[in-house]
Amino acid sequence: MDEKACKSCRMLISHGDTCPVCGSKDLTNKWSGQAIILNVEKSAIAKKLGVKVSSTYALNIKA
Repeated sequence: MDEKACKSCRMLISHGDTCPVCGSKDLTNKWSGQAIILNVEKSAIAKKLGVKVSSTYALNIKA
């Protein structure tokens, strides 16, 4: 399964053409690395990435 990363919020999306978090349609297949955020309130990585919803996120999005 090819997941796409949202260029706006970095969320990885396995189906659909719209990001369920931010509503962006600007998705890409060109990403690498992933972070699984289980608890956004306690996660230092979530704070560093600026994410607000527990999910899986791309660490690097290639232009």
